Amino acid sequence: MRFAHLHHVQLAIPPGGEEIAREFYGGVLGLAELAKPEALRARGGCWFRGGGWEIHLGVEEDFVPARKAHPGVLVEGLDDLAARLVAAGQPVDWDPHFPGHRRIYAHDGHGNRLEFLEPVTAG
Repeated sequence: MRFAHLHHVQLAIPPGGEEIAREFYGGVLGLAELAKPEALRARGGCWFRGGGWEIHLGVEEDFVPARKAHPGVLVEGLDDLAARLVAAGQPVDWDPHFPGHRRIYAHDGHGNRLEFLEPVTAG
């Protein structure tokens, strides 16, 4: 047995939170929205994919944002992403405490924590 790769990460959103999710994941991050399978559409939520990662946003009635748990996404062009987030009104928190990487934390429109990392190249 072996694990091939991570298929997706799921975070929760509140009921009716799909448009805010679309603005952030589709608009700010530029991920493509995926059509949910017919059998799952009635549950609400939305799915996105781009740049090697996929995120599923599922509706949770008693929603509380993930403030500590988070997906960690490798990025090429971390400074560009940070500028894009800030320009969209989404503050970033630079954290220098991950060896071999530069990293930022940001939050989606519902307050879920996201981590973006870029390897430090020797030079």
